[in-house]
Amino acid sequence: MDPVVTAAAAENMNPVLRAFTEGGAVMYVILIFAVLTLVLVVERFMTLKSLRVDKKEFTDQVFRMIVAGDLRQAISFCDAKPTPLANTVKAGLVQALNKRPDEEVQVAMDASVLREMPRLEGWTAFLAVFGNIAVLAGLLGTIIGMIGSFRAVADADPAKKAELLSAGISHALNCTGFGLITAIVAIVFYGLFQHMIQKAENEMIETSMSLMNLVTANRDKMKD
Repeated sequence: MDPVVTAAAAENMNPVLRAFTEGGAVMYVILIFAVLTLVLVVERFMTLKSLRVDKKEFTDQVFRMIVAGDLRQAISFCDAKPTPLANTVKAGLVQALNKRPDEEVQVAMDASVLREMPRLEGWTAFLAVFGNIAVLAGLLGTIIGMIGSFRAVADADPAKKAELLSAGISHALNCTGFGLITAIVAIVFYGLFQHMIQKAENEMIETSMSLMNLVTANRDKMKD
């Protein structure tokens, strides 16, 4: 193929696609982790959204039923919303309905929190892993590209060495750029999901404590 035609085609190529092509084989490794990051971000958003419930509305309804002494209705209400918060509350209500001591009610809810956390966390931790690997892969691609550039200019015309070397280094740095972009996206969403997960855990713990106090204060009203 005519080098002039190839150069012209490269100039007319989309800048992002051209940078990706110039980055070499390591770019495909970074692309794999970029796709995995995107898939995991979408999956986590959908999952966490499905596992959340309006805490105030939910607790207002359940606590009203507890004060009225209707634990069975409260348990049925929790069954209709199988979220981590509802499952934690239900675990305590079942023990209270069975006339178990306060300690067993609290232990049941604590155990439920531990069971529900893996559902909330899912594969979130892998976002940090993908981010780190993307950075390292970018650096590896840049180093490989720079080694190739130095080898290419070793026997080149001295007048063109600087030009060829700067072009080679520019191409090699594309790997670092793409790796950093992937890493930034992965780490930002990792932090966001960690915040959402921690908030959900805090809601479960806070609600379990409030429920425990309410059950203790209203045991005499509870129906069998």
